[in-house]
Amino acid sequence: MAYKLDEQVPVHFYPEYVLTRFAITVLRGLGATAQEAQIIADGLITAALWWHPGQGQGLEKLLRYQRRVQNGGIVPGAEMRWIKEGPAFALLDAARGFGYVAAHRAMQRAVELAKEAGVGLVSVRDSNHFGIAGYHALYAAKQGLIGWAFTNAKAEMAPWGSAQPVLGTNPWGIAIPRHDAFPIMLDIALSMSGKGMMRWYQRAGQPIPQDWALTPGGQPTTDPNAAMDGPLLPIGAYKGYGLSLISDVLSGVMTGALFGLSVFQDDRHYDVGHLMLAINPEAFMTRAEFERRLGQLIQEIKAAPPIDPERPVMLPGEIEQQRMARRRREGIPMDQETVDRLQKLASDIGVAFPL
Repeated sequence: MAYKLDEQVPVHFYPEYVLTRFAITVLRGLGATAQEAQIIADGLITAALWWHPGQGQGLEKLLRYQRRVQNGGIVPGAEMRWIKEGPAFALLDAARGFGYVAAHRAMQRAVELAKEAGVGLVSVRDSNHFGIAGYHALYAAKQGLIGWAFTNAKAEMAPWGSAQPVLGTNPWGIAIPRHDAFPIMLDIALSMSGKGMMRWYQRAGQPIPQDWALTPGGQPTTDPNAAMDGPLLPIGAYKGYGLSLISDVLSGVMTGALFGLSVFQDDRHYDVGHLMLAINPEAFMTRAEFERRLGQLIQEIKAAPPIDPERPVMLPGEIEQQRMARRRREGIPMDQETVDRLQKLASDIGVAFPL
């Protein structure tokens, strides 16, 4: 049965277990190992539970994986190797493997290092799109550590004062553990929006907010058609540009991966760079003291009176948590165009299509 998530773009809702099983089946059909398929499917389903389908981070990513596996840009079962390691750092060569898998292994190692040294910093090169940053940061938080994950990306944002894209949206994921509660979880791109949501507005025939993007000539616009070939605008004006630049230095320049105008350009060799950071609060104070102090800060934030009584003050990650709970009850939304494309994908690789 079709529903409407937005006025002009009908969607269908599917149970989480159906989409998870389908994602794993497709990934295995593309040559992923059982472990790789499980990690990637978990990441894709997490994205579908958290975010609007127009952001393009859910099962529609399987279509890109198919193309990139076929052209050699992604190597299933890649022999990733550790190039450098020290007491609190490591560098992973992902060997063109799946980005979700490379980032997951890097954060696992960062957590191990942080439990020993108090902090673990792990960089990755020769990787691919690593999915949603918050997924990797959340792994550290589930281990009781503060997690920070970021990556560079395709040049879609211009340096402040220009209309020539040079930097990526370079997303951040930061997760802070809480005792018996969902972590504080910040998952953001450093642009006001991405091209995925602009395409959704295009399809819906709706104007985009004026602070999302410029025309190729550098003019503000609310027309998604005019904005698609122009630069995305950063969060916080020049501040977001600065954060994107620093992110590319740390995840691109410093890791040995591609950066700036080079990364994400060759579909057969993206050479994306990531950086994973895990921090053990117990390196600085007891766990009980950290939780007490964090709890006090959260109480102070929650006590702030809302401007609109119908919209209470929320912590980063609460909206995603609520959306996840609702979609686990009601189903995960997917638009018909994506369903049709996934059906063709399943047919192409000879796997069953359950949607």
